[in-house]
Amino acid sequence: MPPLGPQGSQQPPSSPPPQTVPQKPLTSTFAVDPGAIAGCRYRYTYIWPRSGPGFWFYPVFVGRTSISGFRWNGFSWMFSGFDLQRIDAFTCI
Repeated sequence: MPPLGPQGSQQPPSSPPPQTVPQKPLTSTFAVDPGAIAGCRYRYTYIWPRSGPGFWFYPVFVGRTSISGFRWNGFSWMFSGFDLQRIDAFTCI
């Protein structure tokens, strides 16, 4: 896990995510449980959205219905957030 900055929660990772995409887990839920994805805070997390391509994410906040953190755009980390209902599956390392 990359080191956290002085504030911890607002610092992106200091290095890119892994180059290999993990295997997608099987899911059958309507929305991701916040308690399940909360264990991925401050860890490299691969997210498969319900639509669109998957991406690396570094969550720093998990709420009841949304998540925020840093999304890898292929070159750098960008702060973003989205609704947990938009996530089909995720895995963190």
